[in-house]
Amino acid sequence: MKNGTAAMPPAVPVISCVQKLVLYETRARYFLVGSNHAETKYRVLKIDRTEPKDLVIIDDKHVYTQQEVRELLGRLDLGNRTKMGQKGSSGLSRTVSAFGIVGFVRFLEGYYMVLITKRRKMADIGGHAIYKIEDTNVIYIPNDSVRITHPDEARYLRIFQNVDLSSNFYFSYSYDLSHSLQYNLTILRMPLETLKTETPAQARQESFDIFEDEGLIAHGGNNVFGIYSEPYMKYVWNGELLAPVKSTVHRDWLLYIIHGFCGQSKLLIYGRPVYVTLIARRSSRFAGTRFLKRGANCEGDVANEVETEQIVYDASVISFTAGSYSSYVQVRGSVPLYWSQDISTMIPKPPITLVQADPFAHVAALHFDQMLQRFGSPIIILNLVKEREKRKHERILSEELVTAVAYLNQFLPPEQYIVYIPWDMAKYTKSKLCNVLDRLNVIAESVVKKTGFFVNRPDPFCIILRPDEKWNELGGVVDPAGRLQTGVLRTNCVDCLDRTNTAQFMVGKCALAYQLYSLGLIDKPDLQFDTDAVRLFEELYEDHGDTLSLQYGGSQLVHRVKTYRKIAPWTQHSKDIMQTLSRYYSNAFSDADRQDSINLFLGMFQPAEGKPHLWELPTDFYLHNKNTMRLLHSKRSYTFWWTPEVLKHLPLPYDEVPCAENRRKLTAKKFNRCDEETDIHNEFFRPYQLSSFDDIFCLAMTSSARDFMPKSVGSDPSPFTVRKPDETGKSVLGTKRNKEETVLQRKTAASAPPPPSEEAVSSSSEDDSGTDKEEEGAASQRSTPVKMTDAGDSTKAAENSVQTMKDVYGINLLDVPSENNLLVYTRFVQLGQSQHKQDKSSQQLRLKHSDGVINLTHISSFSQDNIYEVQPPKVDRKSIEIFVAHVHASRGILQPLGKEIPIYREYIRNRYM
Repeated sequence: MKNGTAAMPPAVPVISCVQKLVLYETRARYFLVGSNHAETKYRVLKIDRTEPKDLVIIDDKHVYTQQEVRELLGRLDLGNRTKMGQKGSSGLSRTVSAFGIVGFVRFLEGYYMVLITKRRKMADIGGHAIYKIEDTNVIYIPNDSVRITHPDEARYLRIFQNVDLSSNFYFSYSYDLSHSLQYNLTILRMPLETLKTETPAQARQESFDIFEDEGLIAHGGNNVFGIYSEPYMKYVWNGELLAPVKSTVHRDWLLYIIHGFCGQSKLLIYGRPVYVTLIARRSSRFAGTRFLKRGANCEGDVANEVETEQIVYDASVISFTAGSYSSYVQVRGSVPLYWSQDISTMIPKPPITLVQADPFAHVAALHFDQMLQRFGSPIIILNLVKEREKRKHERILSEELVTAVAYLNQFLPPEQYIVYIPWDMAKYTKSKLCNVLDRLNVIAESVVKKTGFFVNRPDPFCIILRPDEKWNELGGVVDPAGRLQTGVLRTNCVDCLDRTNTAQFMVGKCALAYQLYSLGLIDKPDLQFDTDAVRLFEELYEDHGDTLSLQYGGSQLVHRVKTYRKIAPWTQHSKDIMQTLSRYYSNAFSDADRQDSINLFLGMFQPAEGKPHLWELPTDFYLHNKNTMRLLHSKRSYTFWWTPEVLKHLPLPYDEVPCAENRRKLTAKKFNRCDEETDIHNEFFRPYQLSSFDDIFCLAMTSSARDFMPKSVGSDPSPFTVRKPDETGKSVLGTKRNKEETVLQRKTAASAPPPPSEEAVSSSSEDDSGTDKEEEGAASQRSTPVKMTDAGDSTKAAENSVQTMKDVYGINLLDVPSENNLLVYTRFVQLGQSQHKQDKSSQQLRLKHSDGVINLTHISSFSQDNIYEVQPPKVDRKSIEIFVAHVHASRGILQPLGKEIPIYREYIRNRYM
């Protein structure tokens, strides 16, 4: 290659060809037919139903057309009918339609197949849709004639289905949710000639006819590289369910799901759409419920470990190559020590016990080695547990963690030290002289400066002209392509719920300011409270905190951001008590069953004949600490506790370094640029599909302009303007309601607020975050609450809250229209009625005899402008070129600006310098 890597085609993510599935059934086989969304490419799986306990799946890895699949199904139908008596009946019956395979599982009888039967779009990242599982179907594969029944099979099935897959499980057909945005965009820049490639010849060589034993005869420029990456299995929840078929089926059938939270809102900056997305990935290792999973296991995996990523991008351009994208990642997780709490005493705060001595911080070393490999350095620990207590409780963990970090740091190079920040958040909350969020803001600034954040664009020209002092102090790695985040903040308290969520919100708010500044959207990297942007971000984080708290603790958040701002209403205290009681009840009575379900779903326990049942185990300690069941041949060093290759590349994360080990996890395949497997523009806009505005996701998601901006005319539309609570479209004391109440309040918000109620004043919600409900709309719908007033002041409050029609609409609608306005309106109505005739000659004749009606010339460029026919307007060449350039830009093909760049730079110099 003469030009080296410069001549290589660009790299893009690959879109799965299996997005719609139909399961067909015969007496001896299941046929699973999968297609892409446009239904132009098909794949087929054959599943044997005659094996009582084994899973026999055959995939020919061949791509069929729609016509070929129809002929194939027709021959299958004909071939499976009996010769006598069933001429009118079908030999091939359609069983269920689905959107993906969760996996295959076996207990004591045969295998089950878990299919996704309902989905809902939750977010959109660069045209790549993220879906939430709404419903699933568990199908038993073996035929009833060969089924060998077992008395305990039904109980295992009930335990397995206790893991509610419709509750906060997410997937995507084209975006790897198990990795961060930084990783997904970094691998697209790796040298393609070093990756292993898959050629069409290899794919044809692997294919064969899977229908031979059915008695059927099967009928038989512009390039880009599609990149396949291996998922990060720590955050994949159906890895064990897909293990039986991973090596036998094509990768398009493998749909990896994550558990946690996903929410997206639209920040409208003077008409420019900026999407703010929050994705939380819950670890599938050492997973469980609050009191049953504490600390860490022997492999360094901690309880309640969640990686939270906030993604900000300009939605005007959806292409990864041409668009502007930024992300910031932080982590929460239990204190990485061997500790637990005994819940048999039935008290709200069981005593903390260190169950195993670890003088060389072995488990902490394993945990931080994992973090260095995934995030790079520095690793910053923000420890929020109590430091001063009358009776030692939380302080036990602080003392042990300080000792472990000090021991591990003495062997690291000074520039790679683990940074430890202890801060007793509960003590500062009780003090009337200290502002908790101000102190957290100082910590957040120092953390973001150390780690930096990811952005896929070099600094915009406006930052070069008007640099900010804080901008030059940012950490991370700066390269010509943008910035990389190196290192991560790890926040913990005891439960990693309430205090942790507030601290993460403050760090995320600080990072959000830098992200918006890096995209050239604000002039200073600073965001104030009581702005539309921060309120939108706060609601995202409260939904995020409520969801994670329900998953681990059994209730929603008890203390929220408003609690620490000390602006929560008096009704918040009663709701806090109810959430505390709900959490206690869940921990005491239902957590054990939930833990059994998680252990079975994740494959930690696999039933077998002659083996104790899951409900007979006295403890699940040995399920999550498997190294204790065998003698290890080699032990890790107590001093050189890190992986040598990881330390060599710091501060960069080892997982993103283009080394030989990481290149083996990637596969490149050459496609035509217009191929449906790589054309994200076609996948996002779907020109082949009829759609309506009501179903468009970007119109239904929460918007700063619609849900937060004041409804009165003349107010500043900027989402960065500080507003008073009574000026906003949504008060800071708001609560989340259902969709019907939200729609009703949006219709009445411009004229008068709804009457106050007890639920509308609360700052926290009794319901879930909204993601568990089946809705066709956005990820979360929110209401317009009102302030609580006394009964004596209700009339005065209503007068103050009701805005006049002139303030809302600009005119007073109650005034009688003038005669001139009535005459204009009458002529307009008559003109509209005259357009109902298609015959132009008769229409013009009637207009001449009509009194008071004038013959108006169409101001549009349509030659015939009526309700019956419309001829397309004539478009000049310049407009066509502008439209074509816009479509190319959305696909990542940018055209040089040419003469406009010197003119723009000259304008900037004259204007600002």
